[in-house]
Amino acid sequence: MDQTQLKKTIGLWPAVSIIIGSIIGSGVFMKPATMAQQVGSPLWLTAVWIVAGLFSLIGALIYAEVGAMLPETGGQYVYFKHMYGRFVAFLYGWAAFAVINTAAVAAISFVCAQYADYFLHLPRLSVAAEHSFIVHLPFLGNLYPLENLGVKLFAVALVIGLTLLNYISVRAGSALQVISTIVKMLVIAALVFGIFFSGKGSVHNFVETVHPKSGIGLLSGLVGALTGAFMAYDGWINITFVGGEISNPQKTIPRSLFAGVFACILVYVLVNQAYLYVLPIDKVAASPLVASDAIAVALGTTSAAIVAAMVVICTFGAVNGNIMSVARVTYAMSIDKLFLTWTGKEHPRFRTPGNALLLHGIWSCVLIISGSFDMLADMFTFISWIAYLMGAVGIFILRKKMPHTARPYRAWGYPLLAALFIGFASFYVVSTIWNDVNNYNTGKAPVINSLLGLAITVLGVPVYWYFRKRKTS
Repeated sequence: MDQTQLKKTIGLWPAVSIIIGSIIGSGVFMKPATMAQQVGSPLWLTAVWIVAGLFSLIGALIYAEVGAMLPETGGQYVYFKHMYGRFVAFLYGWAAFAVINTAAVAAISFVCAQYADYFLHLPRLSVAAEHSFIVHLPFLGNLYPLENLGVKLFAVALVIGLTLLNYISVRAGSALQVISTIVKMLVIAALVFGIFFSGKGSVHNFVETVHPKSGIGLLSGLVGALTGAFMAYDGWINITFVGGEISNPQKTIPRSLFAGVFACILVYVLVNQAYLYVLPIDKVAASPLVASDAIAVALGTTSAAIVAAMVVICTFGAVNGNIMSVARVTYAMSIDKLFLTWTGKEHPRFRTPGNALLLHGIWSCVLIISGSFDMLADMFTFISWIAYLMGAVGIFILRKKMPHTARPYRAWGYPLLAALFIGFASFYVVSTIWNDVNNYNTGKAPVINSLLGLAITVLGVPVYWYFRKRKTS
């Protein structure tokens, strides 16, 4: 199926729902505790959410220009072909399959299963048994596949089920996404208003710090916390993957990106403040299920179970939204004959990119078994931001390479905001590597997540030459 045959059926509000549905998933429920540990201050925690949101918005506006200019299915893979050529585009597509998109699905599925464990009490092996089988990655660290095995198997079942649903029917997957996004926003609203109107919190929690950090410790914590916040905001790029199916894409893509990302900034800041209202920063840092613990303080222990169910609903929808869209990058690569040919074929009966969906589902399951939520989230966030950095540089390249191509939308604040984004993204990428290496050397992390993501990406180099040679032979 050629990309030109894809029907343009996605309007503005469905596009906005895809962005919001893809962004709001697991991060806002799982990452605040780790982020609170890293920064040690409610003011810094709030600042991190705002800064990460604003830079995500700037990135979205930059990509809005390219998306409106090149409204094709495949997103960044298509953009990188025009910016840097097929080799770099392939490396992105390989990274999207091997690290970014599948790790995102794996991480969100892991959170969904972890909150489901609140009710199901999924089985877990003893500590000795969990560490009896170790996968050692030279120069990078160790993986423990048997750790938290019950939660991992539940997450695997979730990925398999939703992959099969989207394999069988695009309409069913789309309907589930619309419904889950509506429910998700109602859940978030109930969480925020329920906590603020409980009267059981304190506004002093917004500013009081028990164990303040400074110097290198604070800088390291801020870098780590930004990774968590960027992970929570990640997903806005998904709308570009279905660019060839958006009606009036020249207007719909930029409008949906701005509306969707801005709405998520408001939601995340409000949720963060709701947590802090009833939980001091030290208790946020010590909470494994911060949303449940916050609502338990506000409305009682029974409400904690309700919130756990709400989180399962939210993350369930996010898993479905990501599974729907991300396999299209692999599908687009296959059409260019730069990947496995069979992944570029649609199912003859269901008319879905079934083979690409199955391949993504299998690899997502492997990633779930291999690592923890934090490892997967940090890995795909880091590689994603390398891609976002390259896309921002690429907007300067396209302005010179394709000066006369119609640009229905031009990035606001160009070139100043684009340069600011490049500078910040460069700092983030370099500092993340430094922070990960430091955490590994001091025993705070078993794996250097950023270098693991880079190592997997580099493995795509010989894969590219294999498919390039096969294509020309």
